[in-house]
Amino acid sequence: MRILHTADWHLGKTLEGRSRLKEQAQFLDELYEIVVKEKIDVILIAGDVFDTVNPPAGAEKLFYESISRLSDRGKRRVIIISGNHDSPERLQAAAPLAKEQAIELIGYPRGDVLTVEVPRTNETMKLAALAYPSEARLNELLSNEYDELLLRGHYDEKIRGLFAMMSREFEPHTVNIAMSHLYVAGGSTTDSERPIEVGGAYTVRATSLPEKAQYVALGHLHRPQNVKKSNVPARYSGSPLAYSFSEAGYTKSVTVIDAKPGENAVVSEIYLSSGKPLVKWKATGGLLQVHQWLEEGRDKNAWIDLEIFLTDSLSLEEIHRLRKWHDGFIHIRPIFEKEAEKVQQERRENLPIDEMFKRFYKKQTGGAEPEAELIELFMTLLSEDLKEEGAQS
Repeated sequence: MRILHTADWHLGKTLEGRSRLKEQAQFLDELYEIVVKEKIDVILIAGDVFDTVNPPAGAEKLFYESISRLSDRGKRRVIIISGNHDSPERLQAAAPLAKEQAIELIGYPRGDVLTVEVPRTNETMKLAALAYPSEARLNELLSNEYDELLLRGHYDEKIRGLFAMMSREFEPHTVNIAMSHLYVAGGSTTDSERPIEVGGAYTVRATSLPEKAQYVALGHLHRPQNVKKSNVPARYSGSPLAYSFSEAGYTKSVTVIDAKPGENAVVSEIYLSSGKPLVKWKATGGLLQVHQWLEEGRDKNAWIDLEIFLTDSLSLEEIHRLRKWHDGFIHIRPIFEKEAEKVQQERRENLPIDEMFKRFYKKQTGGAEPEAELIELFMTLLSEDLKEEGAQS
């Protein structure tokens, strides 16, 4: 059977107030094309389908329309678990209706294993789908169903024990897969992820993932990556779009797994082209260099984080002009020479203190000359400070 693993859609997420919903819709169109082209039998979505527990109506509409389309009216199984950004109640509220289209919406962690039939290959999948297991939700699950010893264990031990018990339902003649929304120790993080571990308490060791699984589909980390030191193939599919400038340059993808009972899974990546890239500009040549890049049409369809090296301050008028020229500027940060370095240089030149003050004032005001009264006031205050220091020493 062919399985597609994706996660961390974060529908409704913005970038410094800029809507990404159009880009997210482009991704979901691309995802549908991939699913059809690759003849995918089962889609696994490993949490954080929304960015907040109370997503905007447009994001919810996009989500339900998209998963309905992906399921192809029940011909293709779609299994979705909640992540730390999702409301479990809200996600699974539509579960009864979704089941009619072969869509499984799992809001809270549970201990049972899903049985998924795949008619095309005449195979069966056993899926240990563990929705985001916060400490409170996990304790509630374990206290209701499992022994006191497991309940008292540390977080990592609880996850390992729960996966071990769920794995008992794996069979030699079935495709055995696990899925969860977790932070596995050693994973490469980005700025756009909301931490789910507190002081390491919510960290899971790679060796705690279920060894009997042929593949573990994970959500939470936005950079596509395999889990190191795991005894089983385990992977974060990553987010479909770059959600912070710490992800600039990352290639986004979805993961496809070819799995047969009793055999090693074959894992591959399919790269995505949807959405605007996030890029960083470092204009060491100042405003002139930025104008040159804009005239060349550089990164015309991108969100831009701009660092511009300046000797004088950038006026509001110039900032508005840049944003009008390219509406993708998210940050425009002027970088000035460090004053400490400047003072050291001026000291080496043996400049008088009043001349140093004049140069400092001109830099801070964009070239204005300080009045004589202001220089005199500065020298007076400086003299008083020196006298006070001398009295204390």
